[in-house]
Amino acid sequence: MKHSFLLAFLLVIASLHRAVAQEPDIDDPSSVKAHYKIQKTVTCSNGAVVSAHPLASRAGLSVMKKGGNAVDAAIATQLALAVVYPGAGNIGGGGFMVARLANGKNLAIDYREKAPAAAGRDMYLDANGNPQMNLSQNGHLASGVPGTIAGLFASLKYAKLPFSVLIEPAIELAEKGFEITANEANGLNAYKNAFIKYNSVQPAFVKETPWKAGDTLVQKDLAATLKRIRDLGQKGFYEGETAKLIVEEMQRGKGLISYEDLKNYQAKERTALVFPYKGYSIVSMPMPSSGGVIINQALRMIEDKNIGKMGFASVGAVQLMVEAERRAYADRAEFMGDADFVKVPVKKLTSDAYIKERFSDYDPTKAGSSETTKAGKINPESEETTHLSVIDKFGNAVSVTTTLNGGYGSKTVVGGAGFLLNNEMDDFSVKPGVPNMYGALGTEANAIAPGKRMLSSMTPTIVLKAGKPFLVVGTPGGTTIPTSVFQSIVNVIDFKLSTADAVYKPKFHHQWQPDEIYVEKGFPEKTIDGLKAMGYKVNVRGSIGRTEAIRVLPGGKFEAVADNRGDDAAEGY
Repeated sequence: MKHSFLLAFLLVIASLHRAVAQEPDIDDPSSVKAHYKIQKTVTCSNGAVVSAHPLASRAGLSVMKKGGNAVDAAIATQLALAVVYPGAGNIGGGGFMVARLANGKNLAIDYREKAPAAAGRDMYLDANGNPQMNLSQNGHLASGVPGTIAGLFASLKYAKLPFSVLIEPAIELAEKGFEITANEANGLNAYKNAFIKYNSVQPAFVKETPWKAGDTLVQKDLAATLKRIRDLGQKGFYEGETAKLIVEEMQRGKGLISYEDLKNYQAKERTALVFPYKGYSIVSMPMPSSGGVIINQALRMIEDKNIGKMGFASVGAVQLMVEAERRAYADRAEFMGDADFVKVPVKKLTSDAYIKERFSDYDPTKAGSSETTKAGKINPESEETTHLSVIDKFGNAVSVTTTLNGGYGSKTVVGGAGFLLNNEMDDFSVKPGVPNMYGALGTEANAIAPGKRMLSSMTPTIVLKAGKPFLVVGTPGGTTIPTSVFQSIVNVIDFKLSTADAVYKPKFHHQWQPDEIYVEKGFPEKTIDGLKAMGYKVNVRGSIGRTEAIRVLPGGKFEAVADNRGDDAAEGY
């Protein structure tokens, strides 16, 4: 009897041990190597993080639980994304951070990549002046000087915890590995040949047999790089061993980034772009992001129309928004670039008089035309990306969009350092009038110049209500980013959709050229037919972006929603 009781007791203890082993500690992201879940929505009171990967969201939440604020969480989440989401998360790319701090300060930090000093206006043209887009999109020559690490240290002064604490989850995940999802396995398999072609040292992303869901990805070289950053700070990336590895990689592949390019790189604090919309204040990113100006123009073009009465996804509402998008993107192509290098007439482009004049030829009964609608008249005056949204109980809200540009950037991993480099040089106008990989056109305003930042579509945005954070929103998606943010804001404010519906319901996109409306699968057929009847060309495409949103509910709780278009996850407590 005693033996049977003892056996039963031991079996219970064993089962409890197994249960504990399979239930990871949310405060320790490295403990979820074998098991983690993807949570799409959460409602909470203390803090929330939404990002492209559950382990990254969990890393951000873990530092908030240790006393960190939303900026701490944003830094930790970005570093973890560089490990667990290599297609877009990065330390070899760049990005933008927009924040509303608890003290009422609006913050915009620009850590967009820069053209190397040896870059030139015509560097991607052949002897006959024809653009060689393969060089601007793949391999060593496609990479601008990375800005992410400089950006993280520029934002650190608004955080509470030491950098060593914020980077630890990323180091653990790189060193010990993590289980990849089916989506990640598919991505790594799809780019295997590109990784082999564009790398002089075989990266951790390549293995003999195909990747499958549940495989463990270990990145020892990346872990070593992250440790150098932990121990030496910003110099651990832009100088010393890591810089040496970057430059040696450039030399092996005829790239341009030099020691001086790395040492001289600096992130910049800029003045956030703030404008009103129907009683709310919109805080977004200024140049070299085109996104803030685009949503400023688009929202204010439709502001005096009763779009809410038209109804979500109705023919009238979509047509109105498309025509606003058409005009904003025409201005993007003509006028926008790095304001440190060219005079961008932002004040004029966003003035009441210009907005009114720009939309004066709007006709609600028929399709507009990008042949007749060009950029506005200005008198001279003196996809693959990732987004995260964070909010905390102290009153801080942070919206961050970072990028490598295309999926897995240039496909080139720095040998011995373990991280992918960007292919952001393609975001310049390689040749005026020639579209980039996202179909975007540009002029001399966005021509390549040494040290210049390339124009971006990234649109990290915070909506304030009565001076307090109300909505934190952003998305990846190349040129579809501003239109997705535009729609998300209208969905919430005008159409009164729930946060989940505002994120999940099918989106549409128009960018002046090509003169087509793109809609996601599942977009209402009745609306598509109505738009075609008006004269629009409508094409159904795959997913548009992956929006991450946090909304402050009446009473002060946070509702965080991660997009269902990927492995995105929301965490909160």
